[in-house]
Amino acid sequence: MALRRHFLLAATLTLPALRRAAAEPVARLGLLHLNDFHAKHDGLQAGGAACRDGAPCLGGSARLASALDLLEAEAAAARRPVLRLDAGDQFTGSLFHTAHHGAAEAAVQRATGTQAMALGNHEFDGGPARLAAYAGMVPFPLLSANLDASAEPLLAGLVRGHAVFTLGSVRIGVIGLTTETTPEASSPGPTLRFTEAAAAAERSIAAIRAEGPAVILLLSHLGLAADRALAARLPGVDVIVGGHSHTLLADLPGAQGPSPTLIEGPDRLVRIVQAGAFGRWAGRLDLELGADGRVLGHGGRVLPVTPELPEAPRVAAIVENYRLPLAALRAQAVGRAAEALSNAGCRVAECRLGSLVAEAMLAAAPGAEIALTNAGGLRAGLPAGAISLGEVLEVLPFGNTLARLTLRGGDLRAALEIGLSRVEQGGGGFPQVAGLRLRFDPAAPAGQRLREVLVAENGGFHPLDDARAYRLVTNDFNRRGGDGYAPFRDAALEAYDNGAPLEEVVAVYLAADGAARTVLDGRIARVAR
Repeated sequence: MALRRHFLLAATLTLPALRRAAAEPVARLGLLHLNDFHAKHDGLQAGGAACRDGAPCLGGSARLASALDLLEAEAAAARRPVLRLDAGDQFTGSLFHTAHHGAAEAAVQRATGTQAMALGNHEFDGGPARLAAYAGMVPFPLLSANLDASAEPLLAGLVRGHAVFTLGSVRIGVIGLTTETTPEASSPGPTLRFTEAAAAAERSIAAIRAEGPAVILLLSHLGLAADRALAARLPGVDVIVGGHSHTLLADLPGAQGPSPTLIEGPDRLVRIVQAGAFGRWAGRLDLELGADGRVLGHGGRVLPVTPELPEAPRVAAIVENYRLPLAALRAQAVGRAAEALSNAGCRVAECRLGSLVAEAMLAAAPGAEIALTNAGGLRAGLPAGAISLGEVLEVLPFGNTLARLTLRGGDLRAALEIGLSRVEQGGGGFPQVAGLRLRFDPAAPAGQRLREVLVAENGGFHPLDDARAYRLVTNDFNRRGGDGYAPFRDAALEAYDNGAPLEEVVAVYLAADGAARTVLDGRIARVAR
């Protein structure tokens, strides 16, 4: 039924004479959308490593600006005004954010004309103070209908649940939604609450429609799986512009679905779009709108941001201004790698980059038996050849420290199950480990996926003893329960969070030729079915 309806809608776009008079559009709109930029102002290589001379570079703020301008020009040629929307996670992922705390992102967004943005979970990495400072730098609404900031005076009046834009006689209601698990995945502090997204969206829909007919657009930082479920469940939703899961929905090679992806909602067809991550793609969704705000048809495309696109001079100048103070930090050499170490796949399986970081942590903690770090903390890859401290900081931009704890084997087993619980979604809690071997079944129910856990001991590997106390090393984010690792927070027999900075630990390991010693060895294996 949905497929047939899609073809009918496509026909209404290409053959306007076939429309009935009652279904004639009264307005046309283009939605320019991006998500999960993560401060990648310089762009990155295809494998995730930082850009460098002689290597093809994808994305980057200046090329992304050109892509958005091109998409808007195409819309203007069809007499279609546009809204420029951002589905969140501008923060965290490069030295630009580490050094400038959101100022670079705000400057680029001002220059590129962002009109509304949903708050992603990473907008809370620096707590309310950093978010408040950023809010003061941007002229557009920051949206999160399911954020309760009533107990945080720093954010008073700075975040709204929704915004309404008027296009001729048509109103467009844009509702922001933020990851419900932000307290586990970020550092929002004790004063902020994240409520159920569906209930919050329902309240905003009612408030918008109480003032008249409107197109309802969810600017969602919940991830594709949650967006699909919301589209099927919640009446009144016309479009979801998504983020968080870094999903490429496009008619392009390697895409994980079409743009838009169509879901039959309770009372209408819902269109879902998402443009990958890191500014490597820019999307445009064209809409034909009826007098009651209903969407009658759609079109558009997703544009790859490649080296063939020119850099927009106004944005290139902004990036250069924020790049200059980073030069000395970027240049400090720390080691070499014979081949590139990508962060692709680290959220679902063993990866060399994850093993390198875990081994570096274990080497830096004498007496520790096991190291574990969350794959979501690996924000970029490392290039082949010489590696600078700046490139290590691109991988580990959060300023985390080494943390030690003592934990019973049974509590470690529970923590590993938590880390594996969202593997099908590419959850950031996926464990990268050293001193451990584990086998798991991703098809088993969450909480029942571990099939075997072995611990390195006396030159071999032996089964995890649930009653024995083990000495672990992790990062302070995970130790405090981040990414769901509550056993590290609640069941530790002893703990110390303020160790060496994680990027320094990895730099020292690389200087000792750690990259050459870290190989794929089957320490994390999936059970074959």
